Amino acid sequence: MRRSEQLPRYDHHQSYDWNYVNAPEPVPVEVPEWPGTSGFCGLPVDSPLGIPAGPLLNGKWVLYYAHLGFDVLTYKTVRSMERACYPLPNLQPVHAKSLTGNEAILSASATMEGSWAVSFGMPSKAPSDWQRDVEWTRRTLPKAKLLSVSVVGSVQPEWTLDDLAEDYARCAKWALDSGADAVEANFSCPNVSTEDGQLYQQPESAALVAAKVRDTIGRAPFIVKIGHVNREEEAGRLLNALSPYVDALAMTNSVATRVQASDGSWLFDGQKRGICGRATREASTQQTRLFAGLIRQHGFPTRVIGVGGAGTANDVRDYLEAGAEAVHIATAAMVDPLVAVRIRAEVTKAR
Repeated sequence: MRRSEQLPRYDHHQSYDWNYVNAPEPVPVEVPEWPGTSGFCGLPVDSPLGIPAGPLLNGKWVLYYAHLGFDVLTYKTVRSMERACYPLPNLQPVHAKSLTGNEAILSASATMEGSWAVSFGMPSKAPSDWQRDVEWTRRTLPKAKLLSVSVVGSVQPEWTLDDLAEDYARCAKWALDSGADAVEANFSCPNVSTEDGQLYQQPESAALVAAKVRDTIGRAPFIVKIGHVNREEEAGRLLNALSPYVDALAMTNSVATRVQASDGSWLFDGQKRGICGRATREASTQQTRLFAGLIRQHGFPTRVIGVGGAGTANDVRDYLEAGAEAVHIATAAMVDPLVAVRIRAEVTKAR
C-alpha cells in the first residue's frame, strides 16, 4: 500500500482558490472490496463510504477521492451566483475533546490534533463554470461511483422565503441537468448568519424550501444537510416537516463555537465557526441514533447519512449500528487520503 504521507491533500496553509487550481490527479491505489451490499437513497453502491460537501472543491478533487475508496462523492456546495471564499484561515486546528454543543470557546492549536474550525462561507464558482465542471465530472467518474451535488440558496436583500426556495430549486435542477445522480440541499452552515445557513432550525421554513426543491427535481434522490440537534422534540419536529419531501438527512454539519488564539484574541472576528473532525464523532453518532430511532418509531421513510468525526472501521461500524445507511468522512480524509482504503482493509479482515 502506498504511504499516506506521500499523497497530496488539501493544504490548509494555502487559500481556497489555490487548492481549487492545484487539485491532485488520481493515483493508482489498490482498494479492498467492501463485503456485502450497500445502498444510498435507493441506489446501489459498493460501500457505505462517502465524502460530504467540503473536501471536493471541483471535479478533479472528486476523481482523486473516488480512486481512494469512496463511493458517494458530494461536490462542494454551489450557488446560483459566484461567491468568494472567506479569507485565511479557512481550516484552523483547535484543542478539542468530545463536543456537546454547549462549548462557548475553544483554543486554537498550532498543529492538527484531529479537529479544526472550518471557515469557508460556502463559496461558489459562477454557475456556468460549476455546471460545466459537474458535467465533466460525471462523464469521467467511474460508473459505479455516485455523484451528489450540494446546493444552497443565496439570500438577497428583500427576498422572501419563497424567493429563497426558488433559488435552492434552481440550483438543484441545474445540478441534475449537469449529470448529478443526487442533490443535497445545505440547510446548515454555522459560518453564515443568513437564513440559508439556519433553515434546519426552522422546520416550517425548511419544509417550504424542501417542498419546492422536490417539486422541481421530481423523483431524483434528495438529501438535506442539517446541523447539530440533540433534543428529541426538535428532532421530531424537523422529521415531521421534512420527511414528506426528502429521501435522507445528512448529519451533522459540525458543532459551532468561537475560537480564541493563544494571545487571547478572537479568530474569525469573534464569530462562531463550525468545528469538524474527531471531537464531533460522539455527538454526531448520538444524533444519528436519535433520528434513526424516531424514524423507526413513527415509520418515516427517511434515511440517515452519518457525518462527523469518523476515521476508523469502528467509527463506521458505530454509525451503521446507530442507524445510518451511509457514513461520510471529511476531516479524516483530508488529513489522511488513504483513510477509506484503511477502513476497507480493516472491515475485510474482521469479516
